[in-house]
Amino acid sequence: MMEVQGKIDSVYCGSGVDGTGLRCVVFFSGCNLRCPFCHNPETLYKEGQAVSVSDLVNRIKRYKGYFRRGGVTLSGGEPFLQKKFYVELVQQLHLNNIHVCVETNGHIHDSEMIALADCLICDIKNQESNNFVPYERFGDVCAKLGKQVRLTNVLVPGKNDSREKIKLLADLVKKYFHQTSIHFLPFRSLCQEKYRALGKEFLYSDIQDAQPDDVKNAEIIFQDCINC
Repeated sequence: MMEVQGKIDSVYCGSGVDGTGLRCVVFFSGCNLRCPFCHNPETLYKEGQAVSVSDLVNRIKRYKGYFRRGGVTLSGGEPFLQKKFYVELVQQLHLNNIHVCVETNGHIHDSEMIALADCLICDIKNQESNNFVPYERFGDVCAKLGKQVRLTNVLVPGKNDSREKIKLLADLVKKYFHQTSIHFLPFRSLCQEKYRALGKEFLYSDIQDAQPDDVKNAEIIFQDCINC
């Protein structure tokens, strides 16, 4: 029987922001969205390298002593797009007592894949649209499975930093994720070099980076709306 293979872009060991503790991050290739602020365009436009589950697990195990108080984070791209590979990979990591966090865009609400994750980080995209239906479905599945989700949101000046946009975000978080917090990530344009190298246009090139005061203001508005 042929072993399950998947497509990944890279593996990075040493992250302190992609879940609890130090993490080894596996960046999956492919995404079902095309966010204009994406910091990992290489996962969208490059084919990625084919890798078997066993080869990837063996590679990760070499770093196990380093991230023993953390674990592995599956990111991308969108890990949930490669179901067979994802399921087998998580099962094998669990057999090796490795904690698995998944970073997802929340547009795929497959209960089997969600259930396998030890923790989930979902980035809510409200920069260009107020369509929260995918997140409502994702939130419903997570709630039924008893899964706590860490929520993030990329704060882009002039796009989603108004009170109106933040109130809609707060309403979604409170109703469907049963939480009163979200982690605002300041928009950064440092990824422009990646787009140039790929021959792709960075659609947010004229937007200024979000500043600490922008994030602080968004946090204040969010909490005010949560308490309304």
